[in-house]
Amino acid sequence: MGNFKRTAMQKTRDANYSQWYLEVIREAELAENSDVRGCMVIKPWGYTIWENMQKELDDMFKETGHINAYFPLFIPLSYLQKEADHVDGFAKECAVVTHHRLTQNEDGKLIPDGKLDEPLVVRPTSETIIGESYAKWVNSYRDLPILINQWANVVRWEMRTRLFLRTTEFLWQEGHTAHATEKEAVDETFKMLQVYKTFAEEVLAIPVIEGEKTESERFPGALATYSIEAMMQDKKALQSGTSHFLGQKFAKASKIKFQSKEGKEEFAWTTSWGVSTRLIGALIMTHADDNGMVIPPRIAPAHIVVLPIYKNDEEREKIFAVVNEIKEKVSKLRFHERKLVIKIDDRDIKGGEKNWHWIKKGAPIKVEIGPKDLEKGTIAVLRRDEPELKKSFISVEEFMSNLINTLDDIQNNLYNKAKKLMTDNTRNIDNYDEFVEFFTPENKNNPEIHGGFANSHWCGASECEDKAKEFKVTIRNIPSSAKEEDGKCIICGKESKKRVIFAKSY
Repeated sequence: MGNFKRTAMQKTRDANYSQWYLEVIREAELAENSDVRGCMVIKPWGYTIWENMQKELDDMFKETGHINAYFPLFIPLSYLQKEADHVDGFAKECAVVTHHRLTQNEDGKLIPDGKLDEPLVVRPTSETIIGESYAKWVNSYRDLPILINQWANVVRWEMRTRLFLRTTEFLWQEGHTAHATEKEAVDETFKMLQVYKTFAEEVLAIPVIEGEKTESERFPGALATYSIEAMMQDKKALQSGTSHFLGQKFAKASKIKFQSKEGKEEFAWTTSWGVSTRLIGALIMTHADDNGMVIPPRIAPAHIVVLPIYKNDEEREKIFAVVNEIKEKVSKLRFHERKLVIKIDDRDIKGGEKNWHWIKKGAPIKVEIGPKDLEKGTIAVLRRDEPELKKSFISVEEFMSNLINTLDDIQNNLYNKAKKLMTDNTRNIDNYDEFVEFFTPENKNNPEIHGGFANSHWCGASECEDKAKEFKVTIRNIPSSAKEEDGKCIICGKESKKRVIFAKSY
């Protein structure tokens, strides 16, 4: 067995979590800051992760009866103003287009010209513009339900940005549905929440807590918002998907109405739901370690990376005979209905540099084949989910016969480690002083690290939510699994019937 002694990241999670996060992104070549303030360039390795997420989610959407469409990037200002809560929620984040051309002044500088009759908002979300289309498409109950998703970019002006977690422009999907009855819309809201939960846990290997958001945390204009919340390695929460029951508010604003079976004119019931490239940030903070990125096999850009090691053409020929044999066998295999992806790295760079390059990028399995391996009839295999970075020396036959099981084992191991972190750091807390201590940083030099999730009683008052925010703690959601039980609000001591999840968050 071989073993590496050092870590690849200069900043470790314990020393400086924020800098560690950015270093993982840089060293894994996932993304970089753009020259446009607050925006990012998603590099090929990072974008392929997003593409794989898209493929998995898109299949899940279509299995539940949804289809894709595309709607305009620009939204007339008057559309946004139709729903009061919606405009209040997004007004401070909107980018606005006011002119439609550029002209040169006397100094040759370009200046905006041709003022628009009505300003256009660069979409922060699409409920209003999509509602206008639905209003044209719906006349009868026979036209419902409409089950549409779009893959797009959105812009929400951010003052403090962090790659993947919070950028001015980001990529996402947004589902928008319209239904004839309240029950159908409510059922849709919960159905899509379950799709997100399944995707997070089974594909991303990220355990989540599903539940309803409090009124103050709802999507602007929604009657109810539901989320999945994940615990990152610094024990903060990350909202990893939301599903919104919009009632008839947006339908009334956009005049989405239809004639019912009984011949009455009624307004539709609508929902919206979405996840974004923020999930790549979730992957990093759930699975990466002090050696860099660790990617669950189900969304890895490459399942296996092979590093051939040789000094001359003769050695290269012999080694590539084995490499090509592995490549041919791997190309015939599928992992969760996806063709296995194998990458051969034959670049003319030092072996150590090449080796650490792939460790930092987080490919699930790394294989090395050199002259000594050929002599012994073995290959050196490293599983990226094992923090010790140990190599196993096995035959090609053994490697191939166990390959699919190994990938499944890596996927399950990553989920189980993340689940254990969440379980170990989620506590029922019923004492205020204990609650405050729980959210007090353990290390003054690293204030990000604290207790985790507090499963505590809450009376339902917004004043108690505001009080919790004084220590940067919010109610993440009211878990769907929460059972009614008598208790006292952790903040004010008044009667409470349910526990909620309090946590610091991103």
